[in-house]
Amino acid sequence: MKYLSQFFDIALRELDIIIRKNHIYGFCMVVFPVLLVFFFTTMLDDGVPQDLPLGVVDHDNSATSRALVRNLDAMQNSRVMYHFASVTEARCTMQEGKVFAYLYIPDGTTAKLLSGRQPRISYYYTMTCMTAGSMASKDLKTIGVLGSAALKQATLSAKGASKEQIKAALQPVTIDAHMIANPQGSYNYSLTTVFVPGILMLFMALLSAYTLGMEMKFDTGKEWLARADGNIVVAILGKYVVHTLVFLLVIFSYQYYIFNVLHFPHQGGVWSIVRLTLLQVASSIGFGIFAFGLMPSLRMSMSICSRWMVLGISMCGSAFPVAGMDPPLQAMSWLFPLRHYWMLYQATVLNGFPVIDVWFHLVALVAFMLLPWFVVGKIKNAMLNYVYIP
Repeated sequence: MKYLSQFFDIALRELDIIIRKNHIYGFCMVVFPVLLVFFFTTMLDDGVPQDLPLGVVDHDNSATSRALVRNLDAMQNSRVMYHFASVTEARCTMQEGKVFAYLYIPDGTTAKLLSGRQPRISYYYTMTCMTAGSMASKDLKTIGVLGSAALKQATLSAKGASKEQIKAALQPVTIDAHMIANPQGSYNYSLTTVFVPGILMLFMALLSAYTLGMEMKFDTGKEWLARADGNIVVAILGKYVVHTLVFLLVIFSYQYYIFNVLHFPHQGGVWSIVRLTLLQVASSIGFGIFAFGLMPSLRMSMSICSRWMVLGISMCGSAFPVAGMDPPLQAMSWLFPLRHYWMLYQATVLNGFPVIDVWFHLVALVAFMLLPWFVVGKIKNAMLNYVYIP
């Protein structure tokens, strides 16, 4: 009963700090996450980039070449913005960043097509932006294939071939492709669900280290510990229960918004989402407390949290697969909480697989949650004896 009253006393003290004394908590816990969610979900609202600016150099200027250009312009991801007189002009415009690719149709293309002499059309695309370059390349390649298929279809039809024969000649092998979990190929579904949680985990870790650093900076750590009669475990639990509840409320609101309002795909049940959220918040706060205990300095502990959590966005495997990294980096990926969050999310929430398939990632998040137990003694010593150094 004594410990419970101390726990609630410290929790009320922390709530007073968050609401009245330091408004940076309100911004980082509520305002910034809301702005973050709306920024990503509206920026990627269309799912994939659309109307990427392209250029065309059409020296053939025939009905066939103009049809190819119209088909390219009609594609969802591409928009023909420029018609160039020369390849040099097209190249300079692409170097200026005004177009991501251009199609070159040389003179005599239609004549060679009709005579069966295999004409060559070229397309050039920039990979400075990999997403835009890859999508532009895909559309330009499709245009080339469609142009060739249209001519072949007309030739076979003129020779009296049946529809089945034409279909078999144009596409000998039929491909049955399935996009699992994200059939729309939406960047919103794949990027928002890792960037937003990753940045929220960054702020949870930063604030966890920040709040301990502020106790030491203003020399209030002794008073904080005195409320728990020197019991550092009760002091930490009472302090961070408020942080945990606020972040849980914010993240549950975010998940309601993406799953129920924006209808993001999720095959897992409510329990899989709740379980993952609890682990996400607990592991992030645990890492922040551990970083301060490892380096009892406001500046150094926050630097550790920021650098480690930001690096985790690259190491989690959402943009570049961990399996394609060098073996040392694959082993290092286990040291980032976001990597385990992402693996649990895509397995249990996105695809609805049982958690036993990724139990080791669940255990890893629990380990991050328990990291503060190894440094509680050092945190107590820092509050009682350390002098704050800017």
